[in-house]
Amino acid sequence: MSVIYDIRHTTGYRYARPVGLSEHRVMFRPRDSHDLRVLATDLQVTPKPLDVRLIQDVYANSVAIVRPKSPSAELTVTCLFTVEHTGTRALDLPLAPEARYYPFDYTSEERLALQHYLMPYHDDTDGSLGRWARGFVRRDGATGSRDLLVAMTRAIRDSMSYEPRWEEGVQTPAQTLACRSGTCRDFATLMIEAVRRLGYAAHFVSGYVYTPGLDPGDAQTALSGATHAWLQVYLPGAGWIPFDPTNNLIGGTELIRVGFARHAGLASPLSGSWVGDPADYLGMTVEVTVTKR
Repeated sequence: MSVIYDIRHTTGYRYARPVGLSEHRVMFRPRDSHDLRVLATDLQVTPKPLDVRLIQDVYANSVAIVRPKSPSAELTVTCLFTVEHTGTRALDLPLAPEARYYPFDYTSEERLALQHYLMPYHDDTDGSLGRWARGFVRRDGATGSRDLLVAMTRAIRDSMSYEPRWEEGVQTPAQTLACRSGTCRDFATLMIEAVRRLGYAAHFVSGYVYTPGLDPGDAQTALSGATHAWLQVYLPGAGWIPFDPTNNLIGGTELIRVGFARHAGLASPLSGSWVGDPADYLGMTVEVTVTKR
């Protein structure tokens, strides 16, 4: 059964006096596919922008290039979406016979298309990441190629602590392994780099997560969703499968994807710059609601 979500994502910047605002890139539109259909979108910018251009980037993500009116003492960007999500039954999809057990090989055509998702992005100078990844390969029998990914997803959720961090960027996988804590971006990056070292193709996904029970009007006074990050792994026969190590989610309807890229630095929801005295910057606010109809 399909689910309809209304999403509102507002990011605001405040300055002590008018500053120069450059072009800003907004990862704007959720990615349509057989399991996710975009019903409506809207983009609201204050002050009224001089120009808005919609493009597709190298990963076919929908990006809005916003040229704000400048100078200004504020910049507020609100993205509004309505989507229909039918979900992904990721654990039920059959794999190609040759990919049921680890290790397996992609075909030559698949490797051509997946090459940049197979190559690690972060270094593993001390080998700790490789050792951790290989620990999920069974020594007492055959290792199911999907079972390995399920076990790694669960292990990150069960053995590491979620620690919010508002600064840009991600920890290296070695840092996340050492401190056993991080954000959703850190956990997704850790798993991406680990499975790539085992021969899986994986990419970073940014979007939103719906948290059941947190809708406005329910007993808990919290927002019903948040910006979020996870990963997708390509398994022959089943295709791109979502794995969320922060929440131990695999498939389902709670993950609403907007963009993906080879690594986290290329999938920022909003990016841009301003010109002024550093003391002029008064802060940023982010408000996200994901409401299930």
